[in-house]
Amino acid sequence: MNSSPFNKLRIFNFLNEGKKLLLDGGMSNQLESQGHDLNDDLWSAHLLLSHSRAIVEAHLHYLNAGAQCLITASYQATVSGLIQSGLNEQQAGDLIISSVLLAQQAIDEFMLNNPNTERPFVAASIGPYGASLADGSEYHGNYGVDDDVLRTHHQAQITLLAQTNADLFACETIPSLQEARILKKLLEKQIKPAWLSFSCKNGQQLNDGTPIEKCVEEFNQSVNPIALGINCTNPKYVIELIKRIKFTCPEKFIVVYPNSGEDYDPINKAWHGTASPNECGHASMSWLNAGANIIGGCCRMGPQHISSIRKAMNRK
Repeated sequence: MNSSPFNKLRIFNFLNEGKKLLLDGGMSNQLESQGHDLNDDLWSAHLLLSHSRAIVEAHLHYLNAGAQCLITASYQATVSGLIQSGLNEQQAGDLIISSVLLAQQAIDEFMLNNPNTERPFVAASIGPYGASLADGSEYHGNYGVDDDVLRTHHQAQITLLAQTNADLFACETIPSLQEARILKKLLEKQIKPAWLSFSCKNGQQLNDGTPIEKCVEEFNQSVNPIALGINCTNPKYVIELIKRIKFTCPEKFIVVYPNSGEDYDPINKAWHGTASPNECGHASMSWLNAGANIIGGCCRMGPQHISSIRKAMNRK
């Protein structure tokens, strides 16, 4: 990692020094707990349009819980989706960029009250193609589209977010080898570092059935992304997946931020199951011990979960 072109970047040096980075949790569940209705094709991203202050407040909840890195509310904010909501292309692009500005605003407000804290990082979220379809297809990855469709979609997101001061890209919830290969080619051309995290259906395979080793080995010789891992995956699979990724790509940092272990019903748009913050805090130590460098929570993981992880990390 010492020969990386990202050596002068604060995020890279933080990780290269052996420090562990704590991410935030799910944006949508926090916004819902603040009283906002997310029953919209744009999901939490529709608040970029209607109530941007709510996103700042959600970020602040996570910062106050101990998060050291915020993931922007751009996961489901795509140019095509925003145009369908009535915006023109310029307005859509500006709104996606605003997701980074809102995260930075939250950090500015947090730093006023915590001046001795190291300034948190911002990861610009780039969701899978399925997120733009709002049909739950990121949970299987079988989109039925060719590479050109995926390339055009992701190139638009990356081009917009590359203009921002976000510390890195968070290419997340990637469910298929096809989409991973597209992102590999696009990220190789970027001067901003990235992590790429997969959504897996068990301890061995991505949601599309590809063995995790076959997918991550595609990146073994790539400078970017700097980290590989998993998110929006049941916590019970995390340890095995970390071990498989680490064995296949020993030079990469490893990022893990699973969901709460609940199952999502894309038809009824509802979650079923439960997981306690205490369980999350205890489990997070096993993720670190298995080799993770970046940890946090995804869907249904809230500030209490992140606070529990923070306390466990402080005891380590």
